[in-house]
Amino acid sequence: MAVSIPSIKIAGLPATSVGALAEKILRVVGLPLAGIAMFLLIWHVGANNIETSLGKFPGPAQVLTQTQGLIVEFQEEKQREADFYARQEQRNAAMLEKDPDYKPLIRPYPGKPMFFHQIFTSLKTVFSGFFLAALVAIPLGIAIGLSGALYNAVNPIIQLFKPVSPLAWLPLVTIVVSSIYVNVHPEIPKSYVTSAFTVMLCCLWPTVLNTAVGVASVSSDLNNVSKVLRLNWIRHVRIIVLPAAVPMIFTGLRLSLSTAWMVLIAAEMLSQNPGLGKFVWDEFQNGSSDSLGRIMVAVLTIGLIGYLLDRGMLMLQRKVSWDKQAITR
Repeated sequence: MAVSIPSIKIAGLPATSVGALAEKILRVVGLPLAGIAMFLLIWHVGANNIETSLGKFPGPAQVLTQTQGLIVEFQEEKQREADFYARQEQRNAAMLEKDPDYKPLIRPYPGKPMFFHQIFTSLKTVFSGFFLAALVAIPLGIAIGLSGALYNAVNPIIQLFKPVSPLAWLPLVTIVVSSIYVNVHPEIPKSYVTSAFTVMLCCLWPTVLNTAVGVASVSSDLNNVSKVLRLNWIRHVRIIVLPAAVPMIFTGLRLSLSTAWMVLIAAEMLSQNPGLGKFVWDEFQNGSSDSLGRIMVAVLTIGLIGYLLDRGMLMLQRKVSWDKQAITR
């Protein structure tokens, strides 16, 4: 239902302009704030009426308290880490004074990853799987979009594997990674590789399909221009196909990134790769009175990061695409 804004006169602005500006502010700022306020109210009322084995379900106030607690824990852990390395530096300096030939040794800090460390670990893992998927999906999508015969051959395979859950892929990926990845690099553990490849297998299909549709939808006029100019296959793809298919390619990439972020949480839970998924699982296993609130903090963080990733991909699309109306989608 349209909202009627009364005409207001402001010096220097016509009444109609002021009304349009007020309506825009209401639509862009007021309505989202009203929706958030309504959500918080429903959440607060509902949480007070849900009793669990660990106490009441956490409401907004409890989640805010747990968020502050996680920030304090992170700051305290950072201080402990700094003190740990400072003590080693002092000890090494003292040993060098006694023995100039002494070789200083710095041991890594043995503390467990904190909540904010796990956020960055999850982001690193999801982007690794997403970029691997894009490297496979975009060339494959271009190939099947240019060839109807290849599309007919590959499409049944895509439709077969597209709906497979990450929970089904994970055991197979774990076994394959354990068999192939024998010389484990300390900075790249098996659990990280397992999670990244599971993400890749589950998120490449939207990009493949959207790229293929975008390539196949290139207008016949553009294809005729390519024939007139006698462009070879590579130049045809680079000059004609890719610019025309960019909006659909980015639609696929946005869908793939959203899928990758959802898949990652389940993969981290089962592979025990450090990240938000493992944080949620550890808190669930912990079963303390604060666990539910911490899990809700993680849930809201996952949702916020997913939203920011989608907005970031949309901004990138506007930069490189001729389809400037993509911002409305």
